[in-house]
Amino acid sequence: MGAFSSSGTTDELGPDEDSGGGPPGGSADPGSPAGGRAVPGAPDGSELLAALLDGMDAALCAFDAAGTVTHWNREAERILGWTAQEAVGRTGFAGWAVRRADADAVRDRLMSAMDAPGRQVHEFALLRKDGGRVLVRTQSSGVRGADGKPAGVYCAFSEVHAQVDLERAIALSEALLEDASWGVVLVDVDLRPTVVNAYAARALGGGRTTPLGRPLGELVVQGVEELEAALHHVLAEGAPTAPAELWVTLRTAEGERRRCWRSGFLRLASPLTEEPVPLGVGWLFRDITAAKLAEQEADRLRFRTSQLHRAARAASECEDPMEAATSLLDFALAGFADHVLVDLVAGDPTADGRLVRTAGTPLDGPGPCLLVAGGSIPVRYGPGHPALQAVERVGSVRTSAGAGASGGAAAWATERRWPGDAAHALCTVLRSRGRTLGVLTFLRAANRAAFERPDTAYAETVAARVAGAVDLARAVRPAL
Repeated sequence: MGAFSSSGTTDELGPDEDSGGGPPGGSADPGSPAGGRAVPGAPDGSELLAALLDGMDAALCAFDAAGTVTHWNREAERILGWTAQEAVGRTGFAGWAVRRADADAVRDRLMSAMDAPGRQVHEFALLRKDGGRVLVRTQSSGVRGADGKPAGVYCAFSEVHAQVDLERAIALSEALLEDASWGVVLVDVDLRPTVVNAYAARALGGGRTTPLGRPLGELVVQGVEELEAALHHVLAEGAPTAPAELWVTLRTAEGERRRCWRSGFLRLASPLTEEPVPLGVGWLFRDITAAKLAEQEADRLRFRTSQLHRAARAASECEDPMEAATSLLDFALAGFADHVLVDLVAGDPTADGRLVRTAGTPLDGPGPCLLVAGGSIPVRYGPGHPALQAVERVGSVRTSAGAGASGGAAAWATERRWPGDAAHALCTVLRSRGRTLGVLTFLRAANRAAFERPDTAYAETVAARVAGAVDLARAVRPAL
């Protein structure tokens, strides 16, 4: 029905009227640029009017003041099957396009628009040429003559189901762009947002007008390459068959936020052209960060539980308790840390003894946790060292090199007597039978995340098992 407003071109024109627009007595042709001499080969007014009417997307017919059909376009022919030659010249719809029982009511409703202001909307059933009935929605409006008096009525109509489909599509698009419970962003062919709904605006950390026309790189700090690649693919190849999960880091007023969006994409093409012309991409997404983090945490917990189970089974087969301790640490390291160090309290654990290196992974690269060859080596930890803090607190200590570490992470690690690639550390105390036996230190490289609270709980579980093995070894070999 969006084309109904164009039907005003029939005003003041009857089937036999001259459509020239020149002054009285003149012979100006409307095809001429300035109303002067006609341009050779240019269509006259009636041909232009016929082309306009036939090219409309809406069915259109017109009646003169007596109710005689004066215009009938191709869309009306498509809907009802009656050609313009069969329709023009008939009086009303009685007996051919409307049942005779309904003809008077339909005629009165249509012709009442001639004297009424504005447009009138009606719904009634019309007859097809093949005898079938079709429910149509009409918009009718009066036509005034040159003297300002009513001269007829024009009526634009379409099948009700087509109009309902159009209204439903418009309502759906408005709902998506207003109240949807997922983000909707319309992106143009230059990959710049043109429309953002309320959900998407909140997800992007701004108002609904803030991201419009801006490159996505100004909104997304990390992950913008993957997002733009997906949009380019949709423009070139069409929508993917399944949603994609994209991890992005956003720049907001509160700082950077890492989010996971489950995204679907639709290629938007113009319906007004024979060949699809891309208008951009419709991007729909939901923030599933919480669910993904919970899923990752569940996977991590499941893996770590499995590793502890395997470690316990392997340790139970070791004759030497210290071998059992290093076997436990080998299983614990998988996916958790890059290095592990075992520093035990020398001498009587009940006294203030110094820490000595008893076992650890290689300092220059990955490898298994091995006992120190040739005996334990005292470690020269300075005051305030995280390992000493763990002994003093009888708990765990987490620390990282940080961006402000003087000399970089390597100098930070060397100062603390750790491998040069260490950037994150977690020290937890070894306790058994109410005594402190030493410290267990897990280390991660700079390309990994810092230790968090769940990591501390896992490290303490491992430390409790290692402490049991160390205590057993000391009971068997007091000199250890």
